[in-house]
Amino acid sequence: MRALFYERFGEAPKIASLPDPEPTPGGVVISVKATGLCRSDWHGWMGHDSDIHLPHVPGHEFAGVISAVGKNVMRFKVGDRVTVPFVSGCGHCQECRSGNQQVCETQFQPGFTHWGSFAEYVAIDYADQNLVHMPDEMGFDTAASLGCRFATSFRAVVDQGRLKGGEWLAVHGCGGVGLSAIMIGAGLGAQIVAIDIADDKLALAKELGATVTINSRNVADVTEAVRDVTGGGAHVSVDALGHPQTCCNSISNLRRRGRHVQVGLMLADHSMPQIPMARVIAHELEIYGSHGMQAWRYDDMLAMIRTGKLSPQKLIGKHISLTDAVTALPAMDSFKDSGISIINRFE
Repeated sequence: MRALFYERFGEAPKIASLPDPEPTPGGVVISVKATGLCRSDWHGWMGHDSDIHLPHVPGHEFAGVISAVGKNVMRFKVGDRVTVPFVSGCGHCQECRSGNQQVCETQFQPGFTHWGSFAEYVAIDYADQNLVHMPDEMGFDTAASLGCRFATSFRAVVDQGRLKGGEWLAVHGCGGVGLSAIMIGAGLGAQIVAIDIADDKLALAKELGATVTINSRNVADVTEAVRDVTGGGAHVSVDALGHPQTCCNSISNLRRRGRHVQVGLMLADHSMPQIPMARVIAHELEIYGSHGMQAWRYDDMLAMIRTGKLSPQKLIGKHISLTDAVTALPAMDSFKDSGISIINRFE
């Protein structure tokens, strides 16, 4: 198969012909039709993820067609159009039995624990527990955009943040995760404050449902600005970037008994941010992490897409080739692109 891979962290990726994967007894092989380029892939390429062993093929949000099936797979067959959460559960640990496959004790993560989807084929284990049948009317590029950023934002806003219509949602960072959270919040009927440093991203946030936008470079105090426009603070706030400052701002701009959800990864030098704990205690704030979303929760998300409350295809910024990704992956830390980049040509 044609694939993008790297042999050393931080060095330029390469394109090569690598061995085709084989399905495990409980797994499948998927012919990849579209795969998203995500900042989590950049973190992996930088060496921030201890699960990655070199050489490595990245890529973790994708959709395609099943090309081979293991002998123990019962719910899927060759030819099925599928997508998959980027965190796959084993199906038998305590967390999986409780329905929390997103924090499985022995989770399988394509693009991290195993070779991923920046290739013509990718192998997925625990297929019956983790694959999701794609709606017939959904394109592969849209389905690929759901696997990490959109599904993670859905769980962050709906399940962890418990956002309700009429409440205020603050979103710090208007990349793929943040824009997804804004669209989902708007679909729930919330009022939304979008915060970023780029006017073009804030303009897109407005198009996707943000009530108010704040360029953090143009205000003296982000948290005061959010509390001012929301009349006391956000009910739910999401750090969609993953930086000590946005994390602190997201907690500090909450109203009393508000809920902060950390979605942006906090790795390497940012892994131990300062938290305004005195405010957390005095205002009885809630702090949550959010890590992917279970396959069984896709039904509610897909239902909102079918009714038109959510339009994830609007978040796709551009389509690129596998060769384009050689330079696009190292550039992910520049935050220049608006929307999600989708690889849909394996040339």
